[in-house]
Amino acid sequence: MTPHFSSLTLPETIPVFPLGGALLLPRAELPLNIFEPRYLAMVRDAMADHRLIGMIQPKDDAEPPALYAVGGLGRITSFAETGDGRFLITLAGLTRFRIGRELKVATPYRQVAADYGAYAADWRDAEPLPAAARADLENSLRAYLDTQGLSADWDAVAGADDEALVNTLTAVCPFDVAEKQALLEAASLRERAGVLSTLMAFALPADATQVTLH
Repeated sequence: MTPHFSSLTLPETIPVFPLGGALLLPRAELPLNIFEPRYLAMVRDAMADHRLIGMIQPKDDAEPPALYAVGGLGRITSFAETGDGRFLITLAGLTRFRIGRELKVATPYRQVAADYGAYAADWRDAEPLPAAARADLENSLRAYLDTQGLSADWDAVAGADDEALVNTLTAVCPFDVAEKQALLEAASLRERAGVLSTLMAFALPADATQVTLH
């Protein structure tokens, strides 16, 4: 958590970056490669002000797309400009937000009135997972990776704290936009871990069996 903000000092108006599959959870980090002119402008303006950007998923392919109601607010914690004019930034997740309304603005990027009221718990460290929920998540991951022909550093998985593991899997697993949104909107770390396990189980062949970690 950055020391510059709290649930009481966040701005009501924030810029939003619609990007399918890109979730930003509290205490997670999201690297972004910015190249579209409207989002280059958004980053320039954010860097000159509060450094805050809201990540939100689009619901469709329209222009502009309809937006899901809930997104993740992040602060730019690293910034670099490339020789060809792109920005490489990293957002550190602060809290989720709900769009109160979209604003009519002159900027090339979209801005919304953000409501943070439902997400006060995002500023507190997440409760650890019960042992059974952690084991179920690891078992689901093992079976999911096996069926995809993928592997993992299981020592790293075992050594990761619950929130870091859940955040990483939420970010990297190739679920569709609606499934990613369900992960974002899960009320707690335990609920998000359960959604992850369910989604990984749905991706298994009908005759696949879970493999227990040893």
